[in-house]
Amino acid sequence: MIFDINGFQMHVDSRGDGEPLLLLHGGTGIGADWSLVFTGGDPPGFRLIVPDLRGHGRSTNPSAVFTFRQAAADVLALLDRLGVARVKAIGLSMGAKTLLHMATQQPDRIDTMVLVSATPYFPAPARAAMAQLSVDHFSEADWAAQRTRHVHGDAQIRMLFDQMRALKDSHDDMAFTPPLLATITARTLIVHGDRDPLYPVELALEMYRAIPASALWVVPNGGHGPIFGGQAAAFVLIAMDYLSGRF
Repeated sequence: MIFDINGFQMHVDSRGDGEPLLLLHGGTGIGADWSLVFTGGDPPGFRLIVPDLRGHGRSTNPSAVFTFRQAAADVLALLDRLGVARVKAIGLSMGAKTLLHMATQQPDRIDTMVLVSATPYFPAPARAAMAQLSVDHFSEADWAAQRTRHVHGDAQIRMLFDQMRALKDSHDDMAFTPPLLATITARTLIVHGDRDPLYPVELALEMYRAIPASALWVVPNGGHGPIFGGQAAAFVLIAMDYLSGRF
């Protein structure tokens, strides 16, 4: 489905029956990436809401600007359009940062959330990595792979990587202090790799200490986004138990 939201066209898959479960992908990712996590099929008992965030995948971004604060406003507007007052949610990296904004902007909208590889602010290692993002050294294979994911042409792909690189100079979009995190009312599971090269595990601990109803799972030998490949099955088991209230 395509919705006109906040001045752009947002692509979203909505499927299944049950409680609404929002899945938010990572930076330069797409909603379909969640099939690499839920390899056994969609989790039963949930109505999945899986958007491509602004400028990603099949979604457009005429403004050519991306902020996590705006992404949160976009997703909240999507929930309004779908008539969904309250959701459970999983967010990966960019998606997790978007959820932090949603859960502080409108706390009542998020019942339970799983934050994978989130951060309250950008530390120096992340800014250094962002500074290196560019399409200038893409191979033909790199371009081919990106074109299958982001369907609005090479200009869209260049824009996405330019936006991600520009985050190195952003200081007010991701600036979650402990008092602000303390306003989050959602039950929150923080999932973080102990080898994350972008966000040191100490930042996960900061969020855990600040968010009132939170739990922390540090994934041994986990990097950034430790929920794919051989780590997917354990993540799905724990995340779904948490979202279902089994622990």
